Amino acid sequence: MLSDIQSTGNKDTRSGFGDGILEAARENKNIIALTADLAGSMKLQGFIKEFPERFIQCGIAEANMMSVAAGLTIGGKIPFTTTFANFSTGRVYDQIRQSIAYSGKNVKICASHAGLTLGEDGATHQILEDIGMMKMLPGMTVIVPADYNQTKAATKAIANFEGPVYLRFGRPAWPIFTKEEDFILGKAHILNQGNDVSIFACGHLVWIAVEAAKILATKGINADVINIHTIKPIDKEAILNSIQKTGCAVSAEEHNILGGLGDSIAQIASREFPVPMEFIGTNDTFGESGKPAELLVKYGLDAAHIVAAAEKVISRKNKN
Repeated sequence: MLSDIQSTGNKDTRSGFGDGILEAARENKNIIALTADLAGSMKLQGFIKEFPERFIQCGIAEANMMSVAAGLTIGGKIPFTTTFANFSTGRVYDQIRQSIAYSGKNVKICASHAGLTLGEDGATHQILEDIGMMKMLPGMTVIVPADYNQTKAATKAIANFEGPVYLRFGRPAWPIFTKEEDFILGKAHILNQGNDVSIFACGHLVWIAVEAAKILATKGINADVINIHTIKPIDKEAILNSIQKTGCAVSAEEHNILGGLGDSIAQIASREFPVPMEFIGTNDTFGESGKPAELLVKYGLDAAHIVAAAEKVISRKNKN
């Protein structure tokens, strides 16, 4: 029920990663943390204090970090690479493709400061293409958790998962509203059930989708709200069950609408059960410097835009 979804406070998702890797490392001696001169930003202080011998500072040499990580897997280690999402993907795509994805190396690529909510750092750091880049790599698992608890749970889960993973999270303090046990890799997290419209979201946009659903409820519109934290492999069954019930869908993501979550859902719908669909995300554009909340509004990633998209897609459905 929507009324049961309440924030218990705000905390950045990158702290969920930092706490998650520390707990995972206590259980598995093979976990190694690597960073490209961003240990503090990636919240690795606890890990470094407790396991200094399992920490590798690669310096501002992200491509080399990926190559080192690939090599570590040959000896049975489980390397977690850490830097900003822009540097985790765009700067090192060749190394990821050739040395990690192609050979199926057990590297966990952990990427913070993704999307518009990075804020004042501006377009050069606000990568909005990374989900698409990483999901197109054969064998790459892609995870975009919604809050601190889910990021912590995802970090621990990928430590026990064999294969390359891209884990994307963010910088700002964000509402905490999930439980760690809600995260099951590859399985969608259903937050609310409704019959009028399906709203699929990932990352920071999940909370905003919840807010939008609450507004829609005051208008007599009941929304399915589904947290697609695992973009690949995506939960096809959950998506089809929802759109077969509601007959229309809205996707919401802090990413370009070209190549992201919405594209994955649209592929499933077009092949299995075509429905009217609207897409919330940036529209073939770079970001800019600004306050995170203001940027979300300017680029159409706030609750009001999700509400408008839901109303539009319902209207389209009713015309068919």
